[in-house]
Formats: sequence, C-alpha cells, structure tokens
Amino acid sequence: MVMLSIQRLFSTSKRASVKVAVLGASGGIGQPLSLLLKLNSLVTELSLYDIKHTPGVAADLSHIDRNSVTKSSQGPKSLKVALTGMEVVVIPAGVPRKPGMTRDDLFTSNASIVRDLVDAVAKTCPKAIVAIVTNPVNSCVPVAAEMLKKHGVYNPRKLFGVTTLDLIRASTFIGNLKGLDPSTVSVPVIGGHSGETIVPVMSQCKPYVKLTDDEICSLTNRIQNAGTEVVKLKAGAGSATLAMAFAGSRMVDAIMRAFRGQSNVVECSFVAYDYNEEIRYFATPLLLGRNGIEKNLGVPKLTTLEKELLEEAIPTLKKNIQKGEKFVQSEFKEFQTCK
Repeated sequence: MVMLSIQRLFSTSKRASVKVAVLGASGGIGQPLSLLLKLNSLVTELSLYDIKHTPGVAADLSHIDRNSVTKSSQGPKSLKVALTGMEVVVIPAGVPRKPGMTRDDLFTSNASIVRDLVDAVAKTCPKAIVAIVTNPVNSCVPVAAEMLKKHGVYNPRKLFGVTTLDLIRASTFIGNLKGLDPSTVSVPVIGGHSGETIVPVMSQCKPYVKLTDDEICSLTNRIQNAGTEVVKLKAGAGSATLAMAFAGSRMVDAIMRAFRGQSNVVECSFVAYDYNEEIRYFATPLLLGRNGIEKNLGVPKLTTLEKELLEEAIPTLKKNIQKGEKFVQSEFKEFQTCK
C-alpha cells in the first residue's frame, strides 16, 4: 500500500494542472478539505460550491499564497458554472451525524443530495472522476452510479467511494499500540464504510506487526466504531470532520497523482466490484491510473478471523447497496418530471 505523508501532500510539482470541484465546500468537512486541496500543488483551479456561504470560504482560501485559482458558486442555479471543465469532483455535501444516529440514518436526506449533484455532474462534466465522501457511502455510491447510468455516462473506473478514513484510523490505532509512527503503517481495509462492513486486514499490515487475537478484536471494534466515538465526544456539535477532510484530501491527491501519470499509486476505495452476484460494490485496494482505476487488486489474502469478519459484513453491505440502487430506480421518473 502506498502511504502519503503530510509533507508529500503539500509538495511542489511542475506537473500541476488538475481542475477540482468541491461540492459542499462550506460544510464541516468541505471547508478543511478545500483548505487541504488549496495547499496541494497539483490543483490549478479549485471550484467551490455550496448552497450558502461559498463566496466567503472562497475569498478566505484565495488569500493563501498558492498558485491556483479559487472560485465560488452558490445555489443550485450556479451548479453548472461550478462544474464546467472540472476533471475531479469531490462530494462531501450532506447532513452530518448526530449522537444516536447511524450512517444509515442519514440516507434519505443525503441520498437526495448526492442524486441531484451527480445529475449535474452527468450533464456538465460527464468524464470527470467523482469521489463520494457523503455518508452513507455504501448507499450513496450506488445512488451516484445509477444516476450516471440513467444519463448513459457511467464509467465504473471513475467513481469512488472514499473509505480512506478507515485506513488512516487503522494505521493510527495500530501505530499507537505498537509504538510505531502511524504514517509508516499501511493496513488495507476492505468491505464497506460503516460499522461491521469495515474489515481491516491486519494480517497484511506493513510493516508486519504481531497482534494477539484480543488485540485484533479490540482494534477491529475501535476502527469500526471510531466515527461513533467522535460523534459522541462532540456531543451534538458534529461528526468526524477534520480527519475525514484529511482522508478525502489524501484520496484526491492519489487520484490526481495517477491522473498526471505517476505509476504505482495504490489506495483502497469503495467501487464497482463483483464480489458475488448480490454484492456489486466493494472496498478493495486499487491501482490507480490516468483514467481512474487501472486495476482492481481484489480481496487480499485473509486469515480465518478476517474471513469471519467479512462474512458478518456481507448481509449489511448487501442491504446498503440495494437501498441506494432502489432509491434512484424508484424515484428517477418522478425526479425527471420535476425537472
């Protein structure tokens, strides 16, 4: 697994020429994510969109001494302007979790938001790479895919559900436990991006770490429930925003580096993948390229315990995916009529 240090994230490059749009740029994730992308030298144009406060966020970021253009668009009527010419579109827009809520509780409101935004992407920049941050990722990625299919522009190589937060949490928790620098620890995380669907493959950790069964169970439980941990501690003030913004920026950076021709860029993400006849989306390690996914590296070798965890994840993952697909399939006709 290719790891990304904070220094590398902000490194300079003469090859910078990627136009990136952030949809939901004024939110709790959108603002720090936009900041990190502004600091990334691969971004030459940063297009910020939201339903409110976007001009102020864009003006604030435009004062940072980086050689990139920052522009803002506000409200649905300006969405086409925000997306015109964009090569990478990142979507963190949506309602955050509150105490007592699961990611699945966000589905109705956030699925509608993703549906509408991806509809605009399909019409305005259909060849763009799309990265979905909005929760529940397990359902919102199928929503995005179905919308792109309705417009005849779906390219499974260019649609990503950002699960990078699970990777950095796994690296951090294992690194802290074993006295290692977390930025040097790499752990593939497969399955999905909620609760029991998150399956960290600790047996494939690099560098190798010796873990007892109790440690594996404890770490797995914490990785799976780390988002809930943050929601509870913020006591109604929001969900995981800062680490999610960092995770989103790392995924977008990987996409951009591969887009610009760097080889051997590998990240895990929730993408189209035929795990079986019923599971058509799955988080796996991916080799990225100029057109998004160059090669899906598939499910890594698993221990008996990891296989058991994966089997436990499948029923929930199946329901999540079907919920997203059915949402668009059942509402698309009405949605088109309203347009």
